[in-house]
Parts: sequence; structure tokens; C-alpha cells
Amino acid sequence: MAELVTNVPSVALAVYAHPDDADVACGGTLALWASRGCAVHLVVCTDGGRGTADPLVGPVELAALRATELAAAAEVVGLASFRVLGAADGELDERAGFRAELVGLIRSVRPEVVLGHDPTAVFFGQDYFNHRDHRVAGWTLLDALSPSAVLPHYYPEAGPPHQVATALLSATLEPDVWVDISETVDRKVAAVECHRSQIAGGEGWAGTVVRRRAEEEGRRAGVRFAEGFRRLRLGG
Repeated sequence: MAELVTNVPSVALAVYAHPDDADVACGGTLALWASRGCAVHLVVCTDGGRGTADPLVGPVELAALRATELAAAAEVVGLASFRVLGAADGELDERAGFRAELVGLIRSVRPEVVLGHDPTAVFFGQDYFNHRDHRVAGWTLLDALSPSAVLPHYYPEAGPPHQVATALLSATLEPDVWVDISETVDRKVAAVECHRSQIAGGEGWAGTVVRRRAEEEGRRAGVRFAEGFRRLRLGG
């Protein structure tokens, strides 16, 4: 029987590669938790400046547009804060000190739950394989969570150690827990639709896709709409 995560943490931290990733992956969960009193913080690792097929849109221009879209989506979701680290798209693996940066953020925010990419999810059928930035962000987050953020002699300059209790990895091929987002699926749709630069289809296309995917996960979880995750129990 599918397991639903019903506990709402007091503090949560989401770490995703691109400005739209968190909304697509777990926007319903973040909105639900925020509406129930959780302080939800988001870290976006890249500036998103290369995320277009249009050669006439420059990276600086696009990054500025995506920052505006991110701010609008953050308001819809109800985030307590969001931060853009600003790495160039496709170069996240070359960012010096990336793991130490995430350790510092974990120790500063001190979340109970952290959400991020599942780096083991690579091939999605024959039509898509996972973005390199997603994989790099996912592995680096896991390395930051354990043992780096927990043990005092890793990055002592980053602040007092902190043990995150749970990690929820999204866009996974092996979900083992789900969050019922029936209350917040409309907010998830609204947040995703804020990222207009990333929506290739016509009016309403993003909402249709988001709802269809949430319905599929809902059927697996026994609810109307859901988001699925791979859960890691880390301690705490």
C-alpha cells in the first residue's frame, strides 16, 4: 500500500538546479507545507541563462527574465525565502566550493526536511534523459547532507553541524512515498505557469501537463493528486 507523507516539517529546504525545477518537481508539496506554517526555503543553483532554443535571446537577458519569473512563482508558493547561486547552465560541476556552499546553507537554515533531485534517475524511456545539472545538483546535495553537514570537522567555517532528518528526492524512477497535493495542485499549476520562458506550448498547456502528471501519481498513492518521492531517512 502506498505511503503518504502527512507530517509537515517546521522548516524545509529545497535545492534545485534551475529556476523552474522546484515548481515542476514539488511545487504542490512546498505550497501545501507553506500554507500549514512550514518555513520553506529554496536554493536555485544556476541562473538559467542558457535555457532557451532561441539564439536571439542572450544568456544575461534570459537570466534576468527567469529571476523575475522565479520571484513571481515564489510568491505563489509562499516561500519564506529563495536564493539563486548563479552558476552558468551546464557548468554546475565546475562550480568551485559547491558542496561547501550547500553545507553552509543547510547549517544556516537547519531544515528538518530537504528536497532535491534524485541523481540516480537518468533514463526516462526513449525520449528523455536527465539534465546533467540535475544529476550534479542531486549528488552534491547528498554529499552535503551526509556526512558533510553532520560532522564538525567538515567545513568548520560553515557553522555548527546540523543533522537533517529526511531527504525527499523528486523526479525519481523509484518513488516510495507520496504527498497528497489535492489542496494545492492549482497553486502548483500557477507557479509553473509563472515560468513563461520555459513553456513551449500554448495557453493552458502547462496546467494540463502538470495536472495529468499529478493525477498519475495520485492514482499510485490512492488520492486525487500527488507528488512522489524517494525518501531517505538520515536521522535526527
